[in-house]
Amino acid sequence: MKVFSSSHTFDYSWEEVSTANWRKYCPWNDKSTHVIAVDTLAREVDPATGILRTERLITCKQSAPEWLKSMMGCMETSQVFETSYVDPVAKTVTMVSQNITWSNLVNVQETVVYRPLSAHKTQFEQDARITALCGGWQRIKNSIEDTLVTRFRENAVKGKEGFECVLAMSRRVFAEERERERQRSEGKMMMAA
Repeated sequence: MKVFSSSHTFDYSWEEVSTANWRKYCPWNDKSTHVIAVDTLAREVDPATGILRTERLITCKQSAPEWLKSMMGCMETSQVFETSYVDPVAKTVTMVSQNITWSNLVNVQETVVYRPLSAHKTQFEQDARITALCGGWQRIKNSIEDTLVTRFRENAVKGKEGFECVLAMSRRVFAEERERERQRSEGKMMMAA
C-alpha cells in the first residue's frame, strides 16, 4: 500500500468553499476536463444532526499509462463512487471516494476534508491510500502503486488550480447576483415612494 497526502489553504471562507465544491467539475474548471459526468445517486439531510449526505458517481476519461491499460484491459472511462458529508455545525465537508473501475486489481480510497482556519481561509486535506491487488507480484504491485501515487500528485496540483478558478468565478457570480438583488430592492423602494 502507498499513501499520498496533500494539504492546501484556500483564501476563501468555508461557506464559499463548501458551496463551490458542488461546482468543482463544471465548465469554470478547465483543469478537470477528464471528468465527463457527475451523477447524484442519493442526497439526504439527517434531521437530528443537519448533516447533508450525498452519494455521487463520477465518470472520467481514462488516463492510465499505456502499459497499465494493456495489462489490465483498455477502458475508455473509469468510475469513482463518492460519498460526501457536509456538517454545518462543525463546518466540515468530508468526501470519501472509492474506485469502481479496476477495483478487483487496484483499491484506491481517498478522503478529502475542508474545514475553516479563519473567517476567510479554509484548510483542504487530502489522503489517498492505494493498494495493488496483484497477488505475490511485488514488483508489479510497487510499479502500479508508484504510478498511481505520481498521478495523484500531478492531479492534486491541477485540482487546486482548477478549484481556485471555480472559487473565483463563484465569488464573482454571487457578488453580481447580490448587486442585482440590491438594485431590484432599491428600485422597488423608489417606486413605492
